[in-house]
Amino acid sequence: MFCRWSKSAFLLAFAQNRGFQLRSQDLNLLVIFDAIMTEGAITRAAARLNITQPAVSNAVGRMREIWKDDLFIKDGRNITPTLFAQNLWAQVKAPLEEIDDAINPKGFDPSTSHRTFRIAATDLMVDLAWADLRRRLEQDAPNVSVQTLPYTIANGEAVLNRASVDVLIGANDLMPPMKTSALLVDLEYVCVMNPAHELANGDLTLERFVAADHLLVSLSGDVRGYTDMVLAEHGLQRRVAMTINNFASAAKVLQESNLVCVLPSVTVKPHVASDTLTSRPLPIPVPGPKLSLFWHKRSDREPGNIWLRGLLKELFRST
Repeated sequence: MFCRWSKSAFLLAFAQNRGFQLRSQDLNLLVIFDAIMTEGAITRAAARLNITQPAVSNAVGRMREIWKDDLFIKDGRNITPTLFAQNLWAQVKAPLEEIDDAINPKGFDPSTSHRTFRIAATDLMVDLAWADLRRRLEQDAPNVSVQTLPYTIANGEAVLNRASVDVLIGANDLMPPMKTSALLVDLEYVCVMNPAHELANGDLTLERFVAADHLLVSLSGDVRGYTDMVLAEHGLQRRVAMTINNFASAAKVLQESNLVCVLPSVTVKPHVASDTLTSRPLPIPVPGPKLSLFWHKRSDREPGNIWLRGLLKELFRST
C-alpha cells in the first residue's frame, strides 16, 4: 500500500496530532501496522510491504513497547487484533489512505474510495439535488462522504482559494468570472403566496404586485434583490416587509402570513402541488439566476474532483 520511506513528514504530523511519541525512525511503524491490519497476517504484511518477515516482527515488538499493548494475538496462521489495535486502526486507516492518495495520485474509483468531499452550497441547492446525490452515493460510492458547507456571497471565492471546499455551487452573477466553472441549471422566477392571499386570484398586474408586502430571501442580508433592480429600471419600488437568509424557511413564512415572495419555481413545486402555496407568473420579466458549479484551477484535472463534478452536473440536469 505504501512506499516504506516516502511519508515521514505526513506521518510525523499525524502522529503528533494523535499524541503518539514517535521518533522519526519509528514513523513507518504506522505503515507496517496498517499493512498487518489489512492483511491479517505477519507474512502477508511483509509481502505487501516488500520487506522480510523478521523485519515486520521486530516492528511489532517496537509497537508493543511504544503503545504498551499486545496489539496482535496469534490465531493459527493468522492474528487477531486486540481492542486497542482495532480502535487505533479505526483512527489511522482513513488518514493513511488520504496521505497515500496525496503522494501517489492515481485514478479515482468511487466504488472503493473512502474520500470525503466538501461542497459549498445554499439550502436551495441542497433541496434541489442532495436527496438524489445521497441515493447515487449509496448506489455507486458507498464509502464516499459529503460535507456541505454554508455558502454566502461573501465567502464564495475565498473558500475555493483556501481549499476549504472541493467545489462550490452558486449564482453566476455573484461569483467572479472563472474558467473553471460549468452551468448547472437556469432557474425561473415566480410569485409565491398563501392560497388565501388576494393576489392568488384575478389578474396579477404590476400595480398589484408592487403594492403587496414582500418577503425577500437574501443570503447577504441586502434588502435589494433581482426583482428590485428590474423594478427600479421602470421607476418602481416594492416594499420588502421581511428578509430571511435561507430558502427553507420561505414556505412556512408564506403559508402563515400575507406576504408574497419571488422564488425559483423549482423550490415551491411540492407546496404548490399540495395546495399549501400558490404560484403566479410575474407581471414583469425578472431573469432567474443561473446556477453554476465552480472549482479551483488546481483541481481541474484531479480525478476525484472530475468525478464529483460530473455527478453533480448529471443530477442538476434532471431537476
